[in-house]
Amino acid sequence: MKELLAERSHSLSSSSSFIFRCNGGVYNTEECGFDGGDCIDFNTNYPNCTVDYPYRIGDGECWGGAYNTEECGFDGGDCIDFNTNYPNCTVDYPSSIGDGWCDEGAYNTEECGWDGGDCD
Repeated sequence: MKELLAERSHSLSSSSSFIFRCNGGVYNTEECGFDGGDCIDFNTNYPNCTVDYPYRIGDGECWGGAYNTEECGFDGGDCIDFNTNYPNCTVDYPSSIGDGWCDEGAYNTEECGWDGGDCD
């Protein structure tokens, strides 16, 4: 593990345009060096978080579902405002709430604030 961190630091200093992206799945294994070290922070911060795309955690967008759980830090903090403002709103894409477009169905409900005010 220490070797991976050292390699990761060297790679970062060698190329400032390099972006770490934990791809998860079969790449996030010991045999694959935890995706070449890209998943070390994710595994440390969210050891019980099991999602298909770990790189979405904390990317600035609330993804909902398995991402919006305590184990995943409520999507790395991205869903905290959504959960506070709409605690009973259960939609597939919470980031669509209040995005300026009136979405129908489950989004346009009292629980979801009439799509965060988009459908007023």
